[in-house]
Order: sequence, then C-alpha cells, then structure tokens
Amino acid sequence: MIYVILIIIVIIILVSIKQVDEYERGVKFTLGKYSKVLNPGWNFVFPIFQSYRKIDIRTKAVDVPEQDAITKDNVSIRINAVIYYKIFDASKAILEVENFYYAVSQLAQTTMRNAVGEVSLDELLSEREKISQKICDIIDKATDPWGIKVENVELKDVSLPEEMKRVIARVAEAEREKEAVITKAKGEVEASNNLALAAQKLSENPVAVHLRTLETLNDLSSDQSNTVIFALPVEVLKAFDSFNKKNEK
Repeated sequence: MIYVILIIIVIIILVSIKQVDEYERGVKFTLGKYSKVLNPGWNFVFPIFQSYRKIDIRTKAVDVPEQDAITKDNVSIRINAVIYYKIFDASKAILEVENFYYAVSQLAQTTMRNAVGEVSLDELLSEREKISQKICDIIDKATDPWGIKVENVELKDVSLPEEMKRVIARVAEAEREKEAVITKAKGEVEASNNLALAAQKLSENPVAVHLRTLETLNDLSSDQSNTVIFALPVEVLKAFDSFNKKNEK
C-alpha cells in the first residue's frame, strides 16, 4: 500500500512539473484566482486546483490588413502597415484583455484610419515617418494597460486610385516644365548680360570687331558645305570712307 501511495505521489509530482522556456512567461492560477507569474525553468503547477498559461514575450510583427481610408483633402486611398510589439507584463496580457493578438490588430487598423484622415495626401506621402510615429504613440498608450509595449509602426504601402496617379504624374511633369522654363530664362538673362558686356568691350576698340569677324569666318570655312554670306560691319565702311577722304585731300 505504501508503494502505491509513493508511486501516486511521484506521478503527481512529475505531472505537476511544467517547463517555461527563456522567451516565455507563465501566468499561474490557483482555484481560478491569479497567483503569480512563472519565470523560465521548471515550475510546479499541481493539477485539478491549479492551472497556468504560457505567454511568448518576444517581439511580435503583426501585419495590419490593407485598409480603405480618406485623407483630409478627401482622397480615397488604401494603406497597410506592420506593427512591432512585445509583452512586458504577462499577467496583464491575460487578465486585462481577452485576446491581445486580435485586440492589437483591431486597434492598429482603427488608429491608422483615423491618423490618415487627419492629414492631406501630400503630407501622407512626404511625412510617412512622422505619421508612423504618431500612430505608434497612440497605440502604445492604449495598449499600456494590457501590459504591451508597441516598439514601432511602419506604413508599408500607400495605394492610390489610377486617376489620382495620373493627376500626380501631370503635376510632377508640370513642375519639371516649370523648373526647365525658369532655368532657361535665367540662362538667357545671364547670356544677354554677357553679350552686352562683350558688345561694350568690342565697341571700345574697332579692330576687335574685325578680329571677331575674321574668327567667325574661320569657324564657318571649316565646313565646305556652308555658304557664307559676308556682311561688312558699319565700322569697316566708315574706315573705307575715312581712307577715301584722306586720298582726295
């Protein structure tokens, strides 16, 4: 009889040993009431009147499904994200919320839609990191009573309707054309200033005008297919006129 009792005790002890791995924590209940958090290693959980639940405390990555949202300037978009969080208090994750996986996912979807609705499309596309941080702060504050720490939120993709993509493409093209026209105008102003300066320098010395004319003719004569129309500058005609008057005297 004693051996039978000893065997039963050994079996109960063996059955009562529960292993909790390093990346886990166990939440122990005694007669249905919360007792304590089980740390990594072997722990005793006696059957019938005690129970426990394991919680993985490693960082989790949750893919937030693609959501339909409307920006502040009434543009319909589809947006999805990924949220990284970990449990810092296993007891709260069990006692304060029924299913923290589902709860975090739903909270992230709602918060993401609300955050997108507070910004314009341009802000959403250009300040994605700032909006992600705002969403992260809101979710982290809401999940703190659940023993959950939200580490990061990343907006993965922002999908625009085809019509809006074409509009954005036209706007970008117009901006590039605007910059091209401005650059060309600045170049023309700079060129005209240089031409005016060159004309002033040449006017100070008539010989320089002749040298410039001869240089231009030399550039044109390098290509035999060119037909050169030689135009005499007014200064040359004045020089001939002065020469004739001197001969007449």
